Amino acid sequence: MTKITKEKVLEVLKNVIDPEIGLNIVDLGFIYGIDIKDKKIHIKMTLTNPSCPMHSMFVYEVERALKSAFSEAEVEVELVFDPPWSPEMIKDDAKKKLGLE
Repeated sequence: MTKITKEKVLEVLKNVIDPEIGLNIVDLGFIYGIDIKDKKIHIKMTLTNPSCPMHSMFVYEVERALKSAFSEAEVEVELVFDPPWSPEMIKDDAKKKLGLE
C-alpha cells in the first residue's frame, strides 16, 4: 500500500469538483483538516452553507476518491460548519479563475 501523506490526500481531493462552481474542493477552501493514523484517513470539511443540498454527494465523492487512491484505507468524512465557509477561503489562483480578484 502506498504511504498515506497529507500531500497525497490533498492531491487526490483536488479531483473532487464542485459541480456548481467548477473548481476542486481543495482550492475552494472546503478542506479544514486531514488526520492520518495508520490506514485511517479522517477529513474535516465544510461546504458553502449547512443547507447545501449536495452534502451527501460531496461526502460520497471524497470517500470514493480516497478509497480509490488508498484501497486499504478507512475513510471518515466529517462535515463541519465552524468556522463558516466564506469566499476569502478560496485559494488565490481559484479566485482569479472565478473573477474574484
